[in-house]
Amino acid sequence: MRRIGVVLAGLLAAVSGSAVMAQEVPPSVVREARVVPGLQAAGEIVIDRAGIPHIYAGNARDGFFLQGYAVARDRLWQIDLWRKRGLGRLSASFGPAYVAQDRAARLLLYRGDMIKEWAAYPAAAKGWTEAFVSGINAFVADVEAGRQPLPLEFAASASRPERWTADDVVRIRSNALASNIASEVDRARALCGGAGPYEAMRAPLEPATHKLVMPKGLDPCSIPKDVLDEYLLGTSEVRFDGKALALALRDPEVQEGSNNWVIAPARSATGRAIMANDPHRTHSVPNLRYLSHIDTPELKIAGAGEPALPGMSLGHNEDAAWALTIFAIDQQDLVVNPKGAKLTEVRESIAVKGEAPREVVLKFTADGPVIHEDAASGRSFALRATWNQPGASAYFNAAWAFTAKSWDDFRAAQTHWGAPPLNLLYADRGGTTGWMAAGFVPKRAAGDGLLPVPAGKAHGWNGLLDGALMPAIKDPAQGWFATANQYNVPAGYPHMLGLEWSNPSRMTRITEVIAAKPKFGITDAMALQNDVTSPFARRVVKLLGGLEGRTVDETGALTLLRGWDGELGAESAAAALYEIWARRFLPQAAVKAIVPEAAREAIGTVALIGVVQTLEDGKLPAQLSHAILLDSLGSAWAEMTRRLGPDPARWRWGSLHVADFRPALAIPGRESGQRVGPLGIGGGSSTPNAASWSGDFLLTAGPSVRLVMDVGAWDNSVAINTPGQSGDPASAHYRDLFARWAGGAYVPFVWSRARVLQEAERIIAVTPGE
Repeated sequence: MRRIGVVLAGLLAAVSGSAVMAQEVPPSVVREARVVPGLQAAGEIVIDRAGIPHIYAGNARDGFFLQGYAVARDRLWQIDLWRKRGLGRLSASFGPAYVAQDRAARLLLYRGDMIKEWAAYPAAAKGWTEAFVSGINAFVADVEAGRQPLPLEFAASASRPERWTADDVVRIRSNALASNIASEVDRARALCGGAGPYEAMRAPLEPATHKLVMPKGLDPCSIPKDVLDEYLLGTSEVRFDGKALALALRDPEVQEGSNNWVIAPARSATGRAIMANDPHRTHSVPNLRYLSHIDTPELKIAGAGEPALPGMSLGHNEDAAWALTIFAIDQQDLVVNPKGAKLTEVRESIAVKGEAPREVVLKFTADGPVIHEDAASGRSFALRATWNQPGASAYFNAAWAFTAKSWDDFRAAQTHWGAPPLNLLYADRGGTTGWMAAGFVPKRAAGDGLLPVPAGKAHGWNGLLDGALMPAIKDPAQGWFATANQYNVPAGYPHMLGLEWSNPSRMTRITEVIAAKPKFGITDAMALQNDVTSPFARRVVKLLGGLEGRTVDETGALTLLRGWDGELGAESAAAALYEIWARRFLPQAAVKAIVPEAAREAIGTVALIGVVQTLEDGKLPAQLSHAILLDSLGSAWAEMTRRLGPDPARWRWGSLHVADFRPALAIPGRESGQRVGPLGIGGGSSTPNAASWSGDFLLTAGPSVRLVMDVGAWDNSVAINTPGQSGDPASAHYRDLFARWAGGAYVPFVWSRARVLQEAERIIAVTPGE
């Protein structure tokens, strides 16, 4: 104990001066010391009251080492499971039930030249990553030696954490294959089933003037219903409930997306640029993102990132901030190989817990992995994707932004970006702001990427578009720029990027709010990230104008929705009725009334925006449109009555729509401690505060992390991360941010050492060890 005390006192004095520490650190702060082999010099991990680690190290290498150590301290089970899933190593820990998933995951690994792969990233990136995984491994060593506790999930599953290499981080490509292979299959099957005339309702394109072209030689009926089963298995999360993977029908309204905006100094209430970002992904506990801050003499960065990657994918350095949302570049094609096509076989051994290893055969073509073989026809199907190119590891190219100090630096970083395809926003202390699209763009020899294609040069790819040719706007004239996954390709842009974009409702609302404020501030940005008003809902309800109810239910529904402002608040009765009507009853009524019975199965699930556009365009007989609207509205009213009672004054959207987060592995007797929720919330898929829900009204996707950055005055920045920073149910930071997040509150995301110490909850002093 005396040695630990001496080490701690000496380290704190060396890093910041003992007198200063005594003045700046609240007396309640917990102090501890650790000796960590692999560290080059003394450092600190200062954990603030929100559980965010602020890492101080003598060099960048140690900064990333300590970030890996901090991540493992908070999220070891999560990142270990991510690695095992991605590398196809689940069976080694969990047994034979996972062999098929391991095989599928291995099909999606990067299998190219690793020298070329690392050369595609900044020169320092490999060293940073080696340091990061060394930090993870150092924590694993502490666990193995009993110096740190083994997370309870490992004991419950009778498994142990594995050691990492730097190559593991970049070889896993199945974690962010954001593209359209699933919609290619849906479209082909819809065309095969006679639903082609209803494509605009099923899955509208942008620009709407684009005409679908059937690839020469493609028979849409040649695409089997189960063609994507292995692909979906290889990209799915890990299940421990004993159930088979559910290959559910895709719901176009349950989307992963994001919002971001940048405000130029002239439009900002602070006189400095403001950057805001709230990426939307599937909710989980712990969630996909992790907040952290690294401070070293040569590199200072802070933001949010994937916990299994070094650094952060969105955030800021000393001089500039960056933010991201998905930009809909089409980066995939399903390739149909004829009977007898030559397939390359790779044999691999999969370790299986409790059994002998199993040999599996992976098959490939020049286009990519073979994800399905159809015994009946002899055809095989390969996935052609940009991710098999060097430099396409998901979010890893954010490393180029870590040292960007100017627009030109960031523009150079953008040209390297591979995956996922992004809208990147930029702002710096000098006041420069802007937007640029980023991501590998395949140059197709023919076609538009909307349907599977026959194998061969006629439908092949002729390399990738030069990243310098991607669209960009520096210092937008209106003084701000925003994106929300909407169609935003500049008019006249000459290159084909993608044709499938998100409902523009979130962007419409963001534009309404920002344009209405001559000066836009930090609190305005916070409020807008939590805004639950849906312009699209107003648009849908407008279709009811002039209608008269034929029944008591229809009349009651019309009365409740008329004059409603589209606010999907948790306390709103109109919001509850609207969501259940627009999502559950209106699309089905439209399909039943418009699509011939023979084509209904083929059309699958239609997009609500496609239904609304069909009702708006005036081509349907008025009597038919009115029947669709009233029939579905009456059915929704009856459903609401069944669920929430006959008195609409007592209906609440939050009574149905709940956030209820549960971990991948539920431990018997510990389920209540692992669960976070339920909590009724507002919002929907078309509001800036995106809150997509599944068929049981459970929140499925939306912003888990939100950042608002005061560019240059970084201490004014704020963030929130739900349900908390830690993945340990016993930690105070497992669920401490959940209620704040749901209520639209934030925590300080400070930058200067003085402010960090004021926010400190725990200081871990670390010294090198043998």
